[in-house]
Amino acid sequence: MQNRKLKNSELDRKDIEAFKASEKTPLIIVLDNIRSLNNVGSVFRTADAFLVEKIYLCGITAQPPHKDITKTALGATDAVAWEYVEDTLELVKKLKSQGVQVCAIEQAEEAVMLDNFIAEDGKKYAVIFGNEVKGVQQSVVTASDTVIEIPQFGTKHSLNIAVSCGVVVWDLFSKMK
Repeated sequence: MQNRKLKNSELDRKDIEAFKASEKTPLIIVLDNIRSLNNVGSVFRTADAFLVEKIYLCGITAQPPHKDITKTALGATDAVAWEYVEDTLELVKKLKSQGVQVCAIEQAEEAVMLDNFIAEDGKKYAVIFGNEVKGVQQSVVTASDTVIEIPQFGTKHSLNIAVSCGVVVWDLFSKMK
């Protein structure tokens, strides 16, 4: 069996207007002090792929337009809604007051393993990804409704934030559909 790779023109992707008009996955991504612009761009691409509602860029997280974000995002910054908020903890409080279920993606006591996490119908979720070295701020972890941990079985302590985002968003997207 030979499988021919599809051309971009055969993929039937949305244009930016169609993306913006599409029904979104009830999922928000919060980036808490992400220092790598390439990671930020990668998160935009993941958000685009799974019709994520919005990305919040917090603290030191860089904002578009920036050449290093653009290089990795490949246009996703034009499609995905985003907003800069300086204080992640204040954003968490605001999201919770709006009925959003806030989930820190972190290794913590009493964390729920991602494969055991059940997404409830009709709920909107916000997933928070933390700094490449320090992770999600402790105050933000404490304020979150749930902590979700990605099970890992090798020698390393964590995954790259862009990889973590891809794993979590895909998992939640599949559970919500």
